[in-house]
Amino acid sequence: MRSRVTGVTGPKFIVDSNVGKLAKWLRMMGYDTIFFDGTDDAQMIALALAEGRIILTRDTRIMKRRLVTSGQLKAILIESDVPAHQIRQVIDTLHLDYAHPFTICLECNQPLAELPKEQAKGRVPPYVFQTQEQYVECSHCHRIYWRGTHWQAMTRKMERLGQNLAKGPATEKSNDAGRDVREAGNHTGLGAAQ
Repeated sequence: MRSRVTGVTGPKFIVDSNVGKLAKWLRMMGYDTIFFDGTDDAQMIALALAEGRIILTRDTRIMKRRLVTSGQLKAILIESDVPAHQIRQVIDTLHLDYAHPFTICLECNQPLAELPKEQAKGRVPPYVFQTQEQYVECSHCHRIYWRGTHWQAMTRKMERLGQNLAKGPATEKSNDAGRDVREAGNHTGLGAAQ
């Protein structure tokens, strides 16, 4: 549970374990998002206050806390347990955009930095090195990302989610987006190597 080490534009989040898939989607969109897997709500609230984070949760008890009801701490009660509806609710509520996609490590929430191709040699599969020109690396876990097929698939999923957002309430297509969100939580997305 690490926060980003550099300045951040836009809101920062702390995601309760009951809506954990939101963490990867918000990171994918470029938002500093901590996944809180602890059981002590007071610890999560203290961290949110200390770092100026918005709590995303399905726990109604957190929403009843004085810090939240008084407005000192922003929290959003996530209404659905369907991941596509969850991310849609957050985007709609906070008017989020995709301004900085793929700038944060999906695994550890640290910023990604450009990596010269020669420094990727021997650290990525040979075929990837032959076919890809641009790489970014996580400053913390040193995972290397490139714009491979996973990146393309996640970009399409975000585009579909954005189109579904524009259409309003759930439709058949938004159910497809729900499947997309669930799938994104099951892999690292961008081509990645450690």
